[in-house]
Amino acid sequence: MTISGRDQNNREWVESELRRRLEEAEETLRAIREGEVDALVMRNPQNEDEVFTLEGRTESYRDFMEAMDTGAAAFDGAGRLIYANKALAELLGQQEEGFAGIELVDLLSPADRDAVQALVEQARSARGTCEISTSIGDEERHILVSAAPLALGVNHGVAATFTDITHRIRAIAAQESERAAHAIIASANEAVIVCNLDGIVTHANAAVGGIASRDPIGLPFDDAFNITIAGTTGLMQGNDFLSLAMAGTPVQGLEAHAPNAPRIRDLLISAAPLKLGANIVGCVVAMVDLSQRKAAEKQQLLLMGELDHRVKNTLALVLSIAKRTASTEDTVQGFQAAFASRIQALAATHNLLAERSWKPVPLASIIRAELAPHILGSFERLVLHGPDYAVSPRAAIALGLVIHELATNAAKYGALSNAGGNVRIDIASSQDDATIHLRWKESGGPRVATPQRMGFGHTVITRSMKFSAGGDASISYPEDGVVCDIRLPLEDVVLSTD
Repeated sequence: MTISGRDQNNREWVESELRRRLEEAEETLRAIREGEVDALVMRNPQNEDEVFTLEGRTESYRDFMEAMDTGAAAFDGAGRLIYANKALAELLGQQEEGFAGIELVDLLSPADRDAVQALVEQARSARGTCEISTSIGDEERHILVSAAPLALGVNHGVAATFTDITHRIRAIAAQESERAAHAIIASANEAVIVCNLDGIVTHANAAVGGIASRDPIGLPFDDAFNITIAGTTGLMQGNDFLSLAMAGTPVQGLEAHAPNAPRIRDLLISAAPLKLGANIVGCVVAMVDLSQRKAAEKQQLLLMGELDHRVKNTLALVLSIAKRTASTEDTVQGFQAAFASRIQALAATHNLLAERSWKPVPLASIIRAELAPHILGSFERLVLHGPDYAVSPRAAIALGLVIHELATNAAKYGALSNAGGNVRIDIASSQDDATIHLRWKESGGPRVATPQRMGFGHTVITRSMKFSAGGDASISYPEDGVVCDIRLPLEDVVLSTD
């Protein structure tokens, strides 16, 4: 094929034009890097990016970037920083000339440096974003970096913007913190109230419904909660603890009473200042329900009084037992044995009462406890028949002494003195005289004769149950076995739950 002279000339002209444009693009990039000539990238009608060089300071590409409030930077195809505006320098805590000779990524933490480098690499072909943070003095700033491809003539680079989103991040954190605070207040078992500096209730959880008779939100604390502080002797009046808390002094452990509260009237109050940063903006008040503790304290006082009363009665009973036992025994040894056994019987009943916190004790438990030493745990010799009742403490002590005397006599002279005797106790109620009847009946023992002299044991049996007008006991001596009829007032008897 032969190339004409005209075609040869056209070819040479095209090659020359291409070389000229390439040299022009390379010179443009060099001028942008060295700050000699600025450039503005625009897209033509064919949807192609072109770089236009702009002479003159007022309309230059650099002036265009400097006019932006947002930090902006341009990178070449190798990811090297070409230019960064003043807004970016200020955002990163650098003087405007402080970028000279410094790579942008050198101002970032290792983790943020990797993130920005990866973004710039990605942005050569597609837009992308990432979030970084940097510390300027004592302040931490959060920055959103957006990057997109940038055409520089025949070369390609990356344009990036750096937007300070610190306020947005802090606002989100504040919202999350407030949401968490609301959740904590709402889930607290105690009543929690938040007041502003004017003493107006701004927040309250559901637990305040037991203290306030109406919705307290928007009301002064004094109007929403009518409470009096206990034991302040005039040093603290009304709700002075609010003022103390708002002045920065926490208040703890104040006992208070709410006389008009719907349910919770005894309270333990604590208050603390509510701070927002370094400023006190109100206070937080917590009210703990003391109803159970107060009830327990009241019960404790009652028990202490009851215990004091019972100890005095028991000591008087012990003295009476000692005196009456001494008057009926002829020897010291006899006194010691009789007195010790009666005190042990009394102690056995006391043990049963203590185990049940001085609540009613089952009849069967009392009877077995007093008979156990005499039948050596062989309860086949004891027959109990009738409802399973429980008796009050005063009836239990009296009945325990009676059963002890009956068991002692049976072990010495009656049905429990040999191997073949038995004791049967029948329990029944009587509506006629509002009592519970117990009949002790011995069988299988030696023949019985009425004693010639009635000792202290007989006195214990016949008189112990007279602690109440309805209580009584009588004993008889048929030849086939001793019989004792005991009456317990219904007021001292309940159906056993054991």
